Amino acid sequence: MLDKKVLEILVCPLTGGKLSYDTERAELISHEAGLAYPVRDGIPIMLVDEARKLQPEEPKEGSELQSSDNQ
Repeated sequence: MLDKKVLEILVCPLTGGKLSYDTERAELISHEAGLAYPVRDGIPIMLVDEARKLQPEEPKEGSELQSSDNQ
């Protein structure tokens, strides 16, 4: 689980936009950039080179993801 305060502070390093936390995959999602940043051992890896590209069929913003907006 990622601390709520950390989620409020972190932004996408590519766009500067908000992130959502996918608890099932342990990833921080940037819908604006279309990237998912991994969280390993509770540590967000905020490197674009380490991020996974989102697939079109993946959940959209506002689905069952934890974000700084809905806490």
